[in-house]
Amino acid sequence: MCTVTFLPLSDTDFVLTSSRDVGYHREKALVPATYEEHDVSLHYPKDGKAGGTWIGTSRGNRLICLLNGGFKDHIQEQPYARSRGLVVKELLIAASFGKAIAEIELSHIEPFTLVVVEWDREPRLSQFVWDGHEKHLEELKWQPSIWSSSTLYTEEMKSMRKAWFETWFRVREMTPQEALDFHQFAGIGKEDVDVFMRREKVGTVSITQVFKTENWSVMDYFPCPLDQKGDK
Repeated sequence: MCTVTFLPLSDTDFVLTSSRDVGYHREKALVPATYEEHDVSLHYPKDGKAGGTWIGTSRGNRLICLLNGGFKDHIQEQPYARSRGLVVKELLIAASFGKAIAEIELSHIEPFTLVVVEWDREPRLSQFVWDGHEKHLEELKWQPSIWSSSTLYTEEMKSMRKAWFETWFRVREMTPQEALDFHQFAGIGKEDVDVFMRREKVGTVSITQVFKTENWSVMDYFPCPLDQKGDK
């Protein structure tokens, strides 16, 4: 997984949308629910395999979204110490994301990328990459952005998708519905590279969207159509 887009709707509000691109054989996820963990209220869809998540929000006004892989594709070196989805939960619970990132032990964790939005004080968009050897934390501009997982998409594919994204929102309004439409329909009619991706053994199984406005946020979860493979 995944394909992720971020659209700022104002200086404080945004919509983040995540397409979950995984193997069809993977255990189905549980729909988003609220969980109390270490006295922190979290809201996320629960992975059916390890109990972690690829996207979640916390009561501390933090959103974290996971993509498999770092800056480039990698060779798996299993067994790994724990699931990356459990790392997401640990960082959602943390009082300070920056301090938690500095202290967290990631040895023997498979490479991953996190898109992080925080709005407790000034809204911040950042990216964290664990490349399997080093941590890379970068604060990003509050602007429209797209990420595609390095484990599924080549640099050429990433560039194509970025161009689609820029074209899509050049002629359309930045709204949650337009973001959802992009994740469903953007592309060139090639199922292996379109944003709603379908390959022989892997594809888009669900889309999750977080819409934050004023002092509240809402998470919507859309399983893929019932006549297709994947989560139902």
